[in-house]
Amino acid sequence: MSFIEYGDTIKDGDTAIVFLGHESMFPVKVQHGTVTQTKYGVIRHSMDLIGKKYGSKVTCSKGGWVFILHPTPELWTMNLPHRTQILYSTDISIITMMLELKPGSIVCESGTGSGSLSHALIRTVAPTGHLYTVEFHQQRAEKAREEFQEHGVEHLVTVTNQDVCKNGFGVSDIADAVFLDIPSPWEAIGHAKSALKAEGGRICSFSPCIEQVQRTCLALEEYGFTEINTLEILPRVYNVRTISLQIPDLGKAAENDSSIGFDSSSLSNQGSPCTNLQGSVQFKSGVPVREMVGHTGYLTFATKS
Repeated sequence: MSFIEYGDTIKDGDTAIVFLGHESMFPVKVQHGTVTQTKYGVIRHSMDLIGKKYGSKVTCSKGGWVFILHPTPELWTMNLPHRTQILYSTDISIITMMLELKPGSIVCESGTGSGSLSHALIRTVAPTGHLYTVEFHQQRAEKAREEFQEHGVEHLVTVTNQDVCKNGFGVSDIADAVFLDIPSPWEAIGHAKSALKAEGGRICSFSPCIEQVQRTCLALEEYGFTEINTLEILPRVYNVRTISLQIPDLGKAAENDSSIGFDSSSLSNQGSPCTNLQGSVQFKSGVPVREMVGHTGYLTFATKS
């Protein structure tokens, strides 16, 4: 099993996703002789998982059933153990696009954190690219290194435990892109410039506060970066509903003026939104939800001149 290569069958030692529903899923490490408890009953790894195909419907001991899914960076983002605050797929997708990443790209990242973005970057640059990720916290760095090995991507990533603001990324003049998710990114801009290739390398900094963005932009200008821009991703979900609106009463004069009046019979004959006898018209419309996901962070991008 690997996060960058699809495996058809579940093997001992794999990381799989137990899918109970869109709002209920969790990762499990498949091990011979182990059982996993769910609200639908027990899943026995030896009998119910090992040797079965990914995507299989597995019946639990209480009669309920779950699906066993092959892991992807997106599923891992939704289910990983949180060691830090993580980036989600909405921000990850724009980061991957704006950094112009592709198979074979060399990327530097700091900090590693829970590895949410790291897995997506590795999948994007595989099979010939490489990720150099730096984590200040020793235990988090060791845990990330273990997860990369378990997920079959250790040959595509180098994990370093050091302070990027003081010691940099450990590489020079080879990176196509640099990503910063640290409290003071302006202190690492110089090291990022040294890690980037001679010309055209891209940098991205994620910061939750606009004051951090301001200082980072000043540092980027000081080090000669161009095309500096900051954006914020705020998805807004719309529900498609049938809406009923009252036909306006334009008065007696309007009834005698065919150019102004509302002809419900002609409207129905033309296949337009249907009307009823109560003086209202119904039609399909997109209605925004009452609540939406708010601010997560600002993404600042720039290019090495």
